[in-house]
Amino acid sequence: MSAPDPPPAMRPSLQTLISRAMRLRCPRCGQGLLFVGWFRMAERCSHCHLKYERAPGYFLGSTYISYAMTVVILTVAYVALHFGAGLSNRQLTGPLVAFCVMFPLLLFRHSRALWMALDFHLDKSVFLDED
Repeated sequence: MSAPDPPPAMRPSLQTLISRAMRLRCPRCGQGLLFVGWFRMAERCSHCHLKYERAPGYFLGSTYISYAMTVVILTVAYVALHFGAGLSNRQLTGPLVAFCVMFPLLLFRHSRALWMALDFHLDKSVFLDED
């Protein structure tokens, strides 16, 4: 007689997944760190052994998150500073170009973590055991 299958793990809520992403923790268990350096991700979770990069190019979607956040903030800043504060385009070019370069670099880790959180929320297979 074989042992019964264990009950399926409870899937975390979207709020929990986003919280884990903001803390740069594993979306499945919330324990393991996602990154071992500023730009280098761990291959697997140190706690539940989830493989972070599910397929080649998996994190391409995180660039959409980074791009969208950069565009929204840049647009709001431009409108506020140009039309609200009366700064000229020439005055805004340098700071806004610097923002467009620096912000995605600073957002790199969180955009990847948020991409994983969104994927884990939408795809139930992520919480299954892997090799």
